[in-house]
Amino acid sequence: MNAVVQRVRTSWTKKSRGGPEAALRNAAPTVFLLPPGLSSALHEVTMRESDSFQPHMQAGDLSAPGTILREVDGVLRVDPPGTTMFAMPRRNRRPPAVRLAPGQWLQWQINYRFVDRCDGAWSYQLETFNIFFGSGAPDVFLGMPTRHVDERAALR
Repeated sequence: MNAVVQRVRTSWTKKSRGGPEAALRNAAPTVFLLPPGLSSALHEVTMRESDSFQPHMQAGDLSAPGTILREVDGVLRVDPPGTTMFAMPRRNRRPPAVRLAPGQWLQWQINYRFVDRCDGAWSYQLETFNIFFGSGAPDVFLGMPTRHVDERAALR
């Protein structure tokens, strides 16, 4: 399969829900340049409140991209990203799979709220999956996506 997945994960606590910290969090990008020469791979970007939302990047293979990718009859089928039973809100109804033709890309966004089992503190996470069907140039995700699925919910 010839695809590139960029998974951008942003994590924060109540501290970044308002004021200057929220402005810093909201300024965190959801797309990045790919490392040169990356093709058919997973590019993971993690940003945390504890590091002032500085991006930490690593590349890997497509064995566990966070969503199911299947190539069928020359089209890439992207199933909804996996969710955890420990996250809120519950998502009982999920969007259908998205099909991409070669050269198209999808941005799929989903957010969560978690409760710490020890102290009950809330934490939050936004995951953005940028998925390109083909071999992407480093700037492939800097334009407008062909398809966009927004599963972000009000997290309170």
